[in-house]
Amino acid sequence: MAGKQFPEQVFIREVGPRDGLQNESKFIDTEDKIEWINKLSSTGLSYIEVTSFVNPKWIPALSDADSVVKQIKKAPEVKYAALVPNMRGLSRALESQIDEVSVFLSASESHNKENINKTIRETESVLAEVVRESIANNKTVRGYISTVFGCPFEGKVEINEVLRLTDSLFEMGIEELSLGDTIGVANPLQVKRLLEVLLKRYPQEKIAMHFHNTRGTAMANVLASLEYGITKFDSSLGGLGGCPYAPGASGNLATDDLHYMLTNMGIQTNIDADKLHEAAMFIQDKMDKPLDSHTVKYRMNNKI
Repeated sequence: MAGKQFPEQVFIREVGPRDGLQNESKFIDTEDKIEWINKLSSTGLSYIEVTSFVNPKWIPALSDADSVVKQIKKAPEVKYAALVPNMRGLSRALESQIDEVSVFLSASESHNKENINKTIRETESVLAEVVRESIANNKTVRGYISTVFGCPFEGKVEINEVLRLTDSLFEMGIEELSLGDTIGVANPLQVKRLLEVLLKRYPQEKIAMHFHNTRGTAMANVLASLEYGITKFDSSLGGLGGCPYAPGASGNLATDDLHYMLTNMGIQTNIDADKLHEAAMFIQDKMDKPLDSHTVKYRMNNKI
């Protein structure tokens, strides 16, 4: 099943403003979030997940979601998305004129209850209504499945449950599915085994991969995914982020590291490395702590 050639082009889904900031203890001022997103919009990225319309008491770092979405300078070539957990969140998202709605649930019951405070079945019912209303309001919808390769509470997650949820979300009407290695436990063989099964049901262009680099395997997992023709990857500039409801979930795959590897493999991303670094330096300064990506460290050490 694995392809003999890598894709000619890859589309990076930048999730830093949402997944990168949601777990940070320091609140980034609304004006700084807006400026950072505007800088990201100028890099050549075609997709930015800018915030989450969850209850502010659960994710205080993103309590300014409405203001952020309304005040960013939207570039016509960029799709701006936000995470939406329920109908209340959807109402806020629609009012703010977000481009795309992202819905989410976990492949493990324990993590889903910890993250959403509902069973998986209860969550599916809520999301079905959110997806239906989003489409009725001419919004595209993206789905996330978390803990696809392992759960911090239950350990192993069965492929059959991932497949069931994949079917459920596509039946609801989502256009793209992101498969999340929420705690960074996946290895390339696991990735290939899942894709081997999943791609018999769905085309590569419908699937995105979301890797965390907790154990240093994110880039190896990207490479395994590329071999199966996957062209969409979620990443966070500088490696920011982690799941607040998953113990041990450290930073995301770093956008700048991913961009470096892809472009040096001859794979097109349409992203400007210098502008990406400028955006990384901006948010590093506002967070007042060093970013974790290898690219940031290298460029700072060598004053590039």
